[in-house]
Amino acid sequence: MNAIPPRNRPVYLDNQATTPCDPRVVTAMLPWFTEKFGNPHSAEHRMGTEAEAAVEEARAAIAALIGAEAREIVLTSGATESNNIAIKGAARFAAAHDNPRRRIVTVATEHKCVLESVADLAAEGFAPVVLPVNRDGLLDLAALEAAVDDTTLLVSVMAVNNEIGVIQDLAAIGGIARAAGALFHTDAAQAAGKIPLDVNAAGIDLMSISGHKLYGPKGVGALYVRRRPRARLSPLFSGGGQERGLRSGTLATPLIVGLGEACRIAAAEMAEEAARLTLLRARLIEGLGRAIPGLAANGSDGARIPGNLNLTFPGATADALMRALPDLCVSTGSACSSAAVEPSYVLTALGLTPEEASRTLRLGLGRFTSEADVDYAVAALSAAHGSIAHPGTATTAR
Repeated sequence: MNAIPPRNRPVYLDNQATTPCDPRVVTAMLPWFTEKFGNPHSAEHRMGTEAEAAVEEARAAIAALIGAEAREIVLTSGATESNNIAIKGAARFAAAHDNPRRRIVTVATEHKCVLESVADLAAEGFAPVVLPVNRDGLLDLAALEAAVDDTTLLVSVMAVNNEIGVIQDLAAIGGIARAAGALFHTDAAQAAGKIPLDVNAAGIDLMSISGHKLYGPKGVGALYVRRRPRARLSPLFSGGGQERGLRSGTLATPLIVGLGEACRIAAAEMAEEAARLTLLRARLIEGLGRAIPGLAANGSDGARIPGNLNLTFPGATADALMRALPDLCVSTGSACSSAAVEPSYVLTALGLTPEEASRTLRLGLGRFTSEADVDYAVAALSAAHGSIAHPGTATTAR
């Protein structure tokens, strides 16, 4: 018999997979689906110019969140597209202009779209270098410095890991890349709106952003492309030449307006939200730690976004826990690798065994997570773990 009572609505703790659209974002978008439906590229009439102005206002808000200029923001469908444009675009521009640099350096715990983009370039004559991480999930800067030389075209290191939430030292990485004359790209899908970012202070040349990771809509994102010194890219596909020729196609005005509003909200509320999530995370780990001896947290304690916990349970697999808790939305790792049945490559890169990885859950707190949600998660996970690890001793979560 299931010891966990059903709920009217689930408790959502998977905010690294996606975030709900903030109601303020939805309100900002709605008119652009209906009465303000003009094409932002139709500058010949009022409705087109009105849509164009809305896009440019959103572009400015995206830029402000990361310390960039509005004209350095290229609008895309999301971080996967942005990562592909940044990595493949930089490589193909270099090859087309006889740049002899062929080394591309990245990290074993990067998102799959980065790792696959880098791997694809091996067939085009580039030399991928994939660096390991330390047990805490952080990149060894000495190893990076040893790997980056005057043959390196690009260094790609994500700002915040999507599974374990650790924050890489972007300024140090940017300094190493710049000293070698290499471009520095960072996938900031999990960082934008959650931690302060400044592309100039960190020496970042290319940065990818995703709307649905910061309470904006799905299907929209951005790529920051530095102007001075200019980061040169080739487009991935041909078209009408929109977005400085880097990303052709009609812009999705409603989604872009939503991303801009999400960025404005994040800029205004980030510090307060981070403080609240830090307290909620402490409440969650303390409650679970008391109830489940032997529970282990993965990744750096200090260099971590406030809302993330990645936990290895001592006596139950992640699959068994999730089956026992249909009203608690948590995950085993990357939502973008959901077809994979093998253990998380991020966790094994940290040194976890496949068996340990199979007992690991990712818990992601967010803007709409309450204390009551956290308390339910503690009670539910504790009860489910107890019933699985010690059958016949389950308790009821309240």
